[in-house]
Amino acid sequence: MLNILVIDDSSSICQALQTLFSLQGYQVCCATTPEQAWQVLGEQPIDLILQDMNFSVGEMQGDQGKALFYQLRQQYPGLPIVLMTAWTQLDMVVELVKAGATDYIAKPWDDQRLLLTVANALKLKQLSEQQARRDEERQAAFADKDLCGLVFASNKMQQLVQMTLQLAPANAAVLITGPNGAGKEGIANVLHANSPRKDKPFVKVNMGALPADLMEAELFGAEAGAYSGANKTRIGRFEAADGGSLFLDEIGNLSLSGQAKLLRVLQTGEYERLGSSVTRRVDVRLISATNTDLTTAIAQGEFRQDLYYRVNVVQLALPALAERPDDILPLARYFLGGEKNLSHDAEQLLLSYHWPGNVRELQNACQRALLLSNNSTINSANLGLPDTSSAGKRALDDIDRSAIDQALLQAGGVISRAAKQLGISRQALYRRMEFYGIETP
Repeated sequence: MLNILVIDDSSSICQALQTLFSLQGYQVCCATTPEQAWQVLGEQPIDLILQDMNFSVGEMQGDQGKALFYQLRQQYPGLPIVLMTAWTQLDMVVELVKAGATDYIAKPWDDQRLLLTVANALKLKQLSEQQARRDEERQAAFADKDLCGLVFASNKMQQLVQMTLQLAPANAAVLITGPNGAGKEGIANVLHANSPRKDKPFVKVNMGALPADLMEAELFGAEAGAYSGANKTRIGRFEAADGGSLFLDEIGNLSLSGQAKLLRVLQTGEYERLGSSVTRRVDVRLISATNTDLTTAIAQGEFRQDLYYRVNVVQLALPALAERPDDILPLARYFLGGEKNLSHDAEQLLLSYHWPGNVRELQNACQRALLLSNNSTINSANLGLPDTSSAGKRALDDIDRSAIDQALLQAGGVISRAAKQLGISRQALYRRMEFYGIETP
């Protein structure tokens, strides 16, 4: 049985709410003062708090409720708090919702809306707890693995990491595909760190940042005088990575002549420095990455098909951040480093934004917010993100009841699937269901 704590200085309101929720199968505790509330919280587990904003005769500004809310939020950050208030305190309540309150109900309340608000808040709490348990299970499953600081919570990323760890002990070449900023280098790090080569060099080359005329010298090395400006012998990246792993990011940028040399190294383990006829041998595990479709490049004569088969022995496809929304908040909290918390409206903006720049853009937004926020809580304005309605996301006002009903029907009542179909977060869908009075499946 779920436990609800009602904090209200009116005994009649406490009794009315106790009767209302008891009929729905809830266990209800009442406190008429903040002191009684703290006592109840110390004696038994509470699943949700219904909190009034005033506790003294003549006090109508809500300052007492505001102070209590912030104290509760600090002591019990994961506990849902639904505020009950007169409409005259609406501005303050909106501020507290942005600071993390689950929702608010105006007095006098509508029984059905209040019941639905509480049911949805408890459902969200249950989902959060389930996610926390999945995180613990994932951490246990990966306890003896080196994830190189990789942060994720989504099933898509869990499956990808599991596949990455399965491939790590092998010497097979791996091609990591995915959009810019999605974290391809992080997957490469995990591959190397969990391989037999983990104590050997791990050399990374960003092919997109190299001038075309220097790519071959960068990869294979060059003797003094091999090209204009080559005043001394240059050790190539293959030679530097001997015995370990070599990560070629944006491999599609490699010139055709460079591709021919790379193909030879992969086939024979042999190469020559530019300007040298001495054949050298090297033992390297190749990890490549690209944000483009190499099959299209092959069709256009820009990438060798035989090389493609060599670098793409196994492919790991990294999804865009927008395709794994469960990773957004864990990543944001990681980037904030525990220095500051996210307000409710900041979380909603992060979840509703479509992240064309992927994880890199999220990291930049969090770094910007740390600089711009003047207190311990980051709000949506600090993030500096464009309005989601102009960024291609569906505004909630554009989603009518029929669309929600249809999405829930097609998703078999599964909230996460329906939310994905509508292009909104689960939390946003719950809020819209509450608005229309749609029961939680």
